[in-house]
Amino acid sequence: MSKPWQPYALHIIDAIAKIRRIQARGDLTQDDVLYDAALRNLQTLSEATQLLPDEKKANFPAIPWREISGFRNILIHNYLGDIDPLTVAAVIEKHLQPLEGCIRAMLADAAK
Repeated sequence: MSKPWQPYALHIIDAIAKIRRIQARGDLTQDDVLYDAALRNLQTLSEATQLLPDEKKANFPAIPWREISGFRNILIHNYLGDIDPLTVAAVIEKHLQPLEGCIRAMLADAAK
């Protein structure tokens, strides 16, 4: 018996909501505290995507699952702190909305 995946999906939704609240407080490319908070939540959601079933993720080929997983590894192992804030902001702007829609669709499908 495998572990339920829905708690991980909800964790992703929660991390996305936190990132949006962080953005509402200011420009994360200009504020180190906001930037660090956004990175932490990106790390959390990236890790949680690794725990979603591959068969669920296969239904959403437009989501760059492998890149999300790789981004987590970059965030975790970047000890020197040289991740570019503008790149992080661009990732948030480009990928969070589609990821959230996908996760919500997964959860809705499972609830049927």
